[in-house]
Amino acid sequence: MTGLRLTWVQPEDLIGHELRQAAEDDRDTAEITRRWHTAGGRPAAERAGASPGPASPRLRALAEELLDELASLDSPLAATEPTELAAVRAACPSWPAAAPALGPVPVPAREEPPKPGERTGPGERPAPEERTGPGERPASHRAPAPAFTLPQLHAAWLGRAAGCLLGKPVEKLPLQGIRALARATGNWPLRTWFTAEGLPAGLAAAYPWNRRSAPTSLRENIDGMPEDDDLNYPLLNLLLLRRHGRDFTTAQVAKLWLDELPAGRTFTAERVAYRNLLSGIEPPDTARHRNPFREWIGAAIRADTHGWTNPGDPGAAAGQAHRDATLTHTANGVFGAMFIAATIAAAATHDDVHACLRAGLSVVPPRSRLAGAVHLGIGTARAHADFETVADVLHSALGHYHWVHVLPNAALVAAALTHADGDFGGSICRAVSGGWDTDSNGATAGSVAGLLAGHPDRLPEHWTGPLKNRLATSVGGFDSIGFDSLAELTRTVTPRPVNLRETPHP
Repeated sequence: MTGLRLTWVQPEDLIGHELRQAAEDDRDTAEITRRWHTAGGRPAAERAGASPGPASPRLRALAEELLDELASLDSPLAATEPTELAAVRAACPSWPAAAPALGPVPVPAREEPPKPGERTGPGERPAPEERTGPGERPASHRAPAPAFTLPQLHAAWLGRAAGCLLGKPVEKLPLQGIRALARATGNWPLRTWFTAEGLPAGLAAAYPWNRRSAPTSLRENIDGMPEDDDLNYPLLNLLLLRRHGRDFTTAQVAKLWLDELPAGRTFTAERVAYRNLLSGIEPPDTARHRNPFREWIGAAIRADTHGWTNPGDPGAAAGQAHRDATLTHTANGVFGAMFIAATIAAAATHDDVHACLRAGLSVVPPRSRLAGAVHLGIGTARAHADFETVADVLHSALGHYHWVHVLPNAALVAAALTHADGDFGGSICRAVSGGWDTDSNGATAGSVAGLLAGHPDRLPEHWTGPLKNRLATSVGGFDSIGFDSLAELTRTVTPRPVNLRETPHP
């Protein structure tokens, strides 16, 4: 077959990204770079996953040779950015303590949904019932195990979907393009869905919508939540936990992918790891072998389920995310997943986003670039009232990274959540309006902010209504499932029993 260009896997495309990765982790690549460019090799594609045309057999063979040479070079940053969990924990002086021991869980007195504007976060718990057995202290004298309610999990799933959908049509567009499209349709600062209605033809040609997403993600054509890898991976992790429990292994993650995840639905580091599995390479080598995307965002978009299923235990959530992430990622790519999982888990015991972000940072080595990026995002958000300025500062500081790299995207998500003070609409709009990996950032910000909102009724209907309680996916058994059903499934894999008598779904 001629003309077939597979994205994210061909050696002549990987080498440019690996040279870029090597420069970022301070390996000396001057001689290898010279050999590649002298032979006619191209730099990494800035936006796409494949170069325009195939390489000659000679050039492809050179790319494979140089990829292996680059892999043999040690990174000077390895000591401050380890991948092994024991080393990560040793590098984190504030690693969080385990969640409280199991005990009776308070039973809410409230049976009705919250009123508009009413704060019903996890920090506002009604008095527990007194349930005692022989020789047992009253429940009010013992710490309850933290828990997420069904409405909280429902809101988190809805939030993840809405934030992802908001970002889909502008994925891959530069920051100036996102701003121009929104301004031209009276939607700047961003506050609602993107639309092509009323958009000047010249501007539409200059900044075309994402080709695959535009038919299902503009205001005028949204009809339920379309398929996206940002939702596929949380679904896969539900399957993982149902089949193997919280003590799953990285090898079991790999086996689940081979059984349930179509290869064509993988991208960047996940696609390389999938290819490595098919070549007989086992984890964790799947994350390292010819995988220049190992510090990109892919593991972070898989982390939500690990946070949702470890309420109040950021350390356990981070450990669970680590076992998932090391199939495909190393160092900062793994830290990004641990940070998100821990941030989400903390929402069971903290009802403000700032405390959650601090908990997320507690599982990240403080001298790592991921920690530095998150601190930059939070600090910049606190320093400027205008989020457009915040985004400009972050792009100036981190714009040299690829738009799918975990570092700029983690900084942007942290900035969006901080600047919006956890408000749902403000969080997803800021995360998407800041550019880079727009759908993934919107999804993560929406998950965190939805969870903190505490109930689907506290998410504006103009964000949740178009979703129609329907998710499209190629993950077997889940297509067209409702977000309320996903919340219920998520609760079935939560590691500690919960006895909450919860409010019904609207």
